[in-house]
Amino acid sequence: MFQKTSFTTLIIGVFIVYVLHTCWVMYGIVYTKPCEDGSGENCITSYMTKNPRLQLSIYTSLKSSSDGNPNLNLILNVDDLDIYSKFERNINVSLPKKTRNNGTLFTYVFVHHAGVLPWKDSKQVHIVTQLTTYMVPKPQEINLISGEETTQMSESQKTITDVPDRPITHWRSRLTLNIMADHFSFDREAVPADVHRYMKLYQYGKTVQYLPILFVDLLSNRVKDLVIVNSSTSELPLTIIYDKISLGKLRFWIHMQDAVYSLQQFGFTEKDADEIKGIFVDTNLYFLALTFFVAAFHLLFDFLAFKNDISFWKKKKSMVGMSSKAVLWRCFSTIVIFLFLLDEQTSLLVLIPAGIGAVIEIWKVKKAFKIIIHWKGIRPTFQFGKSDESEKRTEQYDTQAMKYLSYLLYPLCLGGAVYSLVYVKYKSWYSWLINSLVNGVYAFGFLFMLPQLFVNYKLKSVAHLPWKAFMYKAFNTFIDDVFAFIITMPTSHRLACFRDDVVFLIYLYQRW
Repeated sequence: MFQKTSFTTLIIGVFIVYVLHTCWVMYGIVYTKPCEDGSGENCITSYMTKNPRLQLSIYTSLKSSSDGNPNLNLILNVDDLDIYSKFERNINVSLPKKTRNNGTLFTYVFVHHAGVLPWKDSKQVHIVTQLTTYMVPKPQEINLISGEETTQMSESQKTITDVPDRPITHWRSRLTLNIMADHFSFDREAVPADVHRYMKLYQYGKTVQYLPILFVDLLSNRVKDLVIVNSSTSELPLTIIYDKISLGKLRFWIHMQDAVYSLQQFGFTEKDADEIKGIFVDTNLYFLALTFFVAAFHLLFDFLAFKNDISFWKKKKSMVGMSSKAVLWRCFSTIVIFLFLLDEQTSLLVLIPAGIGAVIEIWKVKKAFKIIIHWKGIRPTFQFGKSDESEKRTEQYDTQAMKYLSYLLYPLCLGGAVYSLVYVKYKSWYSWLINSLVNGVYAFGFLFMLPQLFVNYKLKSVAHLPWKAFMYKAFNTFIDDVFAFIITMPTSHRLACFRDDVVFLIYLYQRW
């Protein structure tokens, strides 16, 4: 039985088990079993059932610990805090000299009884978090012809941005706070570990109650909201946002923050983590669940397409019916996209797969042009194989299609590069070159699928195409269409998802 089982069937089986396991884990996170006794001695009930008058006090400090007199500076007071009502406050925060000189600033958030100082209230809860972070600043962009800068910057800020490899202090301009609003009764022996570390207990007679569960949403701290701090910055704006949160969402958010923190411990930068934060913050929770399933199937089809594509090219001995120009173009375009992502300092989550894809496309070019590499010491020499009559006929049709395509493609790419040079700002000439090439790839890359259509039309055959890999890629094309509706993206990129469908339908018509 095991000998007859194909590798593809095994992968699909593992995928189904993975999806079911993930669903079970997610259910365990968002659903917590309540205490069966309700308010018995074995239950931990909410202190908020008494409806106490609460106050929100937010301070800043140079120290992260309350030990040893942290010298707190009050920046916001909210009397008669209603934990069920959302609000937003915009304030200006004065920066100490140490913070301005590439230092750190912390904030202390207290929830306590109204009219009582936080440190004199035994029932107060508080949390400490950073209002600053360290990150390498983005290089300044200029118009390469006129030399005009993107923004007018102070001399001290220009000095900082001239040293791109040095992490400097950035201000987090948003502080998002949550308090759990559910009056949930926990079983004393089965309190979830993720909630337990945010829980402060209070003995009231024979019963044990938990004080308001305060949570700082770090996922909402995005790179786009960061502001560079320099020695001339005396104060900066801070937007404080408060909203209630349910127990299920609280547990889910805690797990997501822990996952992002783990990635940062493994060497991921603030910008790398920001890519992941955007998935959770910018997407509705229902869409997030849909995105998970869609992304899981996308990953499955990507893997199967990759596996069948490698198998097809590994066995490929002849290029009859295959457009070698299209293979060469795919290799060029993947290398350009990889260099573009590298220049933009894109997340490793995107950069690594793009690099692997570029290496595979280079291998395909070697197979397509029958290149044999001979090494003489450290100097390689290349030998190209000869084509038979059938391959030469295919090459003739391929060249004819590229000739017609060049009349349209080259003027469009050249015009776009000149336009961007005049009207768009870049950090260097290399950056302009890579951006111009990648814009050509994104905008007109689908045109390079047309030579293969022309070769198919001339030969009246599609038997030479890797149909298994092609069908898996086609499924992913339709999945990309789903992403185009549920994920926020530029209109041009959304249209790019649908233009591939047109070419795919033409391929299907040719096969029919």
